[in-house]
Amino acid sequence: MIQSIKADKSQFKVIILAAGYGRRMRPLTYQTHKTLLQIGEKTVLQRIIDGILEYHLTDITIVTGYRVAEIKQHLEQNYPHLAINYVHNERYGETNNIYSLSLALQNLCIDKDIILIECDLIFEPAILEHLLKSSYKNVALVDRYRSGMDGTVVTISKRKIITNVIPPHLQDVNFDFSDKYKTLNIYRFSQEFCNRSFGKMLQFYAQNIDDNCYYEMIVGLIIYLQKEEIYVEIVGESEKWAEIDDPNDLRIAHFIFDKSKQKTILDSSYGGYWNYNILDYCFIRNMYFPTSSVLSEMKNNLVSLVQNYGSTQTILDHKLANYLYCQQEKVTVLNGVSQVYPIVEQYLAEFRGLLPSPTFGEYSRIFPKAITYSDRVGINTREILEKAQNCDFIVFVNPNNPTGSLLETKWIYNFAATYPDKIVILDESFIHFSDQESILPLLENAPLSNVILLVSLSKILGVPGIRLGYAYSANQAFNAYLHSHIPIWNINSLAEYFLEIILKHREAIKTSFQKTKEDREQFAKELKSLPGVKQVYPSGGNFLLLCLDYDLSFKDNLTKKLLSSHGIYVKDVSSRFSSKKFYLRLAVRNIADNEIFLKAFREVVASFKENISIL
Repeated sequence: MIQSIKADKSQFKVIILAAGYGRRMRPLTYQTHKTLLQIGEKTVLQRIIDGILEYHLTDITIVTGYRVAEIKQHLEQNYPHLAINYVHNERYGETNNIYSLSLALQNLCIDKDIILIECDLIFEPAILEHLLKSSYKNVALVDRYRSGMDGTVVTISKRKIITNVIPPHLQDVNFDFSDKYKTLNIYRFSQEFCNRSFGKMLQFYAQNIDDNCYYEMIVGLIIYLQKEEIYVEIVGESEKWAEIDDPNDLRIAHFIFDKSKQKTILDSSYGGYWNYNILDYCFIRNMYFPTSSVLSEMKNNLVSLVQNYGSTQTILDHKLANYLYCQQEKVTVLNGVSQVYPIVEQYLAEFRGLLPSPTFGEYSRIFPKAITYSDRVGINTREILEKAQNCDFIVFVNPNNPTGSLLETKWIYNFAATYPDKIVILDESFIHFSDQESILPLLENAPLSNVILLVSLSKILGVPGIRLGYAYSANQAFNAYLHSHIPIWNINSLAEYFLEIILKHREAIKTSFQKTKEDREQFAKELKSLPGVKQVYPSGGNFLLLCLDYDLSFKDNLTKKLLSSHGIYVKDVSSRFSSKKFYLRLAVRNIADNEIFLKAFREVVASFKENISIL
């Protein structure tokens, strides 16, 4: 693709702005210029230079400032045969890029068109092809605005002309990003444009009005005065680039450009996936709730919610009790059900426990000495009855994770009623996606003080980002112990408001469960047709367990290739089982996403076909 562009190396002059201190990148830039931070095997600056050289563009000028000697030494060591020009901004600590660019235009002979690149960018070299092939004299590279982008955005006309340049300080709380484009800060400007309107206005403004602002303001002013037309070239969705303004951006850039680290980054972060362009089949949530109307209500009240404290625990419990149709004194709202695990761990520290195996990892973590009963994707209740005799508490995860195995709710209730001296911890975080009812109505009608019900509303209602869960028990001693271990403001205002508005959306919630069940059954049917899928187990949750007919040595290849080539993140749960088989647990998403997964899986398996060991 790159070789198809026969750019005349004398046609363009490349200017790279690298004078800045990189304040937002601190503390990483205390001892290193931000362009010399490493992404994979190359520094940011090397990636920029290598991208330029792919097109045989060798007339390169770098505007320096902070740690200039370090930059020059780095370039001399890595590009000894490249004659790079330097323009130094001695006032880098008190000026901004408008001053750096004005210095470059003032000190260089602009006898050709320029390619302007800011130094905090990482991009695939092919992105430059848009500029080099463009038929426009003055053009900016832009991308459709997505969550996580910041900085200057633009609006464009049907003719691909920039109609408005909107810097960050004009993007107020009601600003609509839906039709905006983010500038990549890579431009192509004509020789005439640089020597006349743009160059002259830039230098006048930098020297006489404000030398601590951005050159985009001059671009915007020229557009506003209709002195010139600036066109855009829009990069494709699959073309990769990243702007590195702060350490968070650096982590994202590592994910995008260092594919060998992608899975490690995701596995270690346990969330924050809005930063990454992935299809998440690892973490589980309801895909059909909240609805657009619920999200609209929350969005419309966002400012008020952010600026106010949440209520006390008593009021929170009352609001949740209204939704659950239960007695307030028996329910405790949690900041995600995970909040309760260390508390339960302390509460039962001296007791002997019985857990399912495999199961959700938190239970084996907080109860490492507990004995287990087997879930061989199907649970033998006789084993539970036998082993429970020597235990003080028993954990049921119903449906169980990762197997999807389901016990009858009535059986669990009867077990608890039969053994009132044993504490029953029942996790029902997926029960609404099964054909079993929750135990809560049974406990309301005929309370059992030895049952502690735990539920993750984040998974059930599709809001893991606002952290909601609850504990329900008729055991007032446990409830008092739990309340003594949680703060007065236990959840944020967004989560509390969500509890308020879901009362109006019970039918939508019910519909979301039904849609998920239908998608699960359809997905299971389609998964069975995939090459190498030995078994898709029945599931009571909004996830499916697969046993694959491939050797375990292939599992890393499959999971990493799905991620690096298709942006699909899956959960390998093989280590949870003792059978030494290859197991994946897949979240049930929607039909469109599932089709993407099925296609990607086939392509990845086909790419490895000759090297796969079949069991």
